[in-house]
Amino acid sequence: MTYKTSIGLNENVVAALCYIGFWFTGILFLIIERENKFVRFHAMQSVLVFIPLALIVFLIGWIPYFGWVLADFAGFLSLFLLLAFVIMAYKGAKFKVPIVGKYAYDSVYKNK
Repeated sequence: MTYKTSIGLNENVVAALCYIGFWFTGILFLIIERENKFVRFHAMQSVLVFIPLALIVFLIGWIPYFGWVLADFAGFLSLFLLLAFVIMAYKGAKFKVPIVGKYAYDSVYKNK
Protein backbone atom coordinates (compact mmCIF):
# COMPACT_ATOMS: atom_id res chain seq x y z
CA MET A 1 0.00 0.00 0.00
CA THR A 2 1.39 3.38 -0.94
CA TYR A 3 0.50 6.56 0.84
CA LYS A 4 0.16 10.07 -0.47
CA THR A 5 2.54 12.83 0.49
CA SER A 6 1.99 16.52 1.06
CA ILE A 7 2.71 17.25 -2.60
CA GLY A 8 0.14 14.70 -3.77
CA LEU A 9 2.42 11.99 -5.17
CA ASN A 10 2.86 8.45 -3.90
CA GLU A 11 5.51 8.07 -1.24
CA ASN A 12 7.62 5.69 -3.36
CA VAL A 13 7.90 8.27 -6.13
CA VAL A 14 8.84 11.06 -3.74
CA ALA A 15 11.33 8.82 -1.90
CA ALA A 16 13.03 8.10 -5.24
CA LEU A 17 13.03 11.81 -6.07
CA CYS A 18 14.93 12.46 -2.82
CA TYR A 19 17.98 10.87 -4.44
CA ILE A 20 17.67 12.22 -8.00
CA GLY A 21 19.34 15.56 -7.24
CA PHE A 22 21.90 14.05 -4.86
CA TRP A 23 21.87 16.03 -1.58
CA PHE A 24 19.97 19.03 -2.96
CA THR A 25 16.65 17.22 -3.41
CA GLY A 26 17.17 15.53 -0.04
CA ILE A 27 17.24 18.94 1.64
CA LEU A 28 14.33 20.12 -0.49
CA PHE A 29 12.10 17.21 0.56
CA LEU A 30 13.14 17.52 4.21
CA ILE A 31 11.74 21.05 4.04
CA ILE A 32 8.62 20.23 1.99
CA GLU A 33 7.52 16.91 3.47
CA ARG A 34 6.63 17.16 7.15
CA GLU A 35 4.34 14.17 7.73
CA ASN A 36 5.46 11.16 5.70
CA LYS A 37 8.26 9.43 7.63
CA PHE A 38 9.20 7.13 4.76
CA VAL A 39 9.98 10.14 2.55
CA ARG A 40 11.73 11.98 5.38
CA PHE A 41 13.94 8.94 6.03
CA HIS A 42 15.05 8.76 2.40
CA ALA A 43 15.55 12.53 2.25
CA MET A 44 17.70 12.47 5.39
CA GLN A 45 19.71 9.50 4.14
CA SER A 46 20.26 11.25 0.80
CA VAL A 47 21.67 14.30 2.56
CA LEU A 48 23.86 12.25 4.90
CA VAL A 49 25.30 10.13 2.07
CA PHE A 50 25.76 12.62 -0.75
CA ILE A 51 27.07 15.74 1.05
CA PRO A 52 30.16 13.93 2.39
CA LEU A 53 30.54 12.09 -0.91
CA ALA A 54 30.44 15.38 -2.85
CA LEU A 55 33.07 16.86 -0.53
CA ILE A 56 35.29 13.81 -0.95
CA VAL A 57 35.03 13.96 -4.76
CA PHE A 58 35.83 17.68 -4.65
CA LEU A 59 38.88 17.18 -2.44
CA ILE A 60 40.14 14.23 -4.50
CA GLY A 61 40.00 16.45 -7.57
CA TRP A 62 42.60 18.75 -6.00
CA ILE A 63 45.27 16.03 -5.80
CA PRO A 64 48.06 17.05 -8.18
CA TYR A 65 48.56 15.24 -11.49
CA PHE A 66 46.03 12.40 -11.22
CA GLY A 67 43.36 13.73 -8.86
CA TRP A 68 40.90 14.54 -11.62
CA VAL A 69 41.04 10.92 -12.83
CA LEU A 70 40.32 9.63 -9.33
CA ALA A 71 37.57 12.22 -8.94
CA ASP A 72 35.95 10.94 -12.14
CA PHE A 73 35.94 7.38 -10.81
CA ALA A 74 34.51 8.60 -7.49
CA GLY A 75 31.87 10.52 -9.46
CA PHE A 76 30.90 7.35 -11.33
CA LEU A 77 30.62 5.57 -7.98
CA SER A 78 28.31 8.35 -6.80
CA LEU A 79 26.17 7.97 -9.91
CA PHE A 80 25.98 4.20 -9.42
CA LEU A 81 24.91 4.71 -5.80
CA LEU A 82 22.32 7.24 -6.89
CA LEU A 83 20.78 4.83 -9.39
CA ALA A 84 20.75 1.97 -6.88
CA PHE A 85 19.15 4.17 -4.20
CA VAL A 86 16.50 5.48 -6.62
CA ILE A 87 15.51 1.98 -7.69
CA MET A 88 15.37 0.64 -4.14
CA ALA A 89 13.40 3.64 -2.83
CA TYR A 90 10.94 3.39 -5.72
CA LYS A 91 10.36 -0.28 -4.89
CA GLY A 92 9.44 0.77 -1.35
CA ALA A 93 12.51 -0.59 0.42
CA LYS A 94 13.55 1.04 3.65
CA PHE A 95 17.23 0.15 3.21
CA LYS A 96 19.79 1.64 5.56
CA VAL A 97 23.25 2.60 4.39
CA PRO A 98 25.74 1.46 7.06
CA ILE A 99 26.35 4.03 9.82
CA VAL A 100 24.51 6.88 8.08
CA GLY A 101 21.26 4.93 7.60
CA LYS A 102 20.94 4.18 11.30
CA TYR A 103 21.27 7.87 12.13
CA ALA A 104 18.71 8.81 9.45
CA TYR A 105 16.30 6.13 10.72
CA ASP A 106 16.68 7.19 14.35
CA SER A 107 16.26 10.88 13.55
CA VAL A 108 13.01 10.28 11.65
CA TYR A 109 11.30 7.34 13.34
CA LYS A 110 12.47 7.60 16.95
CA ASN A 111 12.32 11.36 17.19
CA LYS A 112 9.14 12.88 18.63
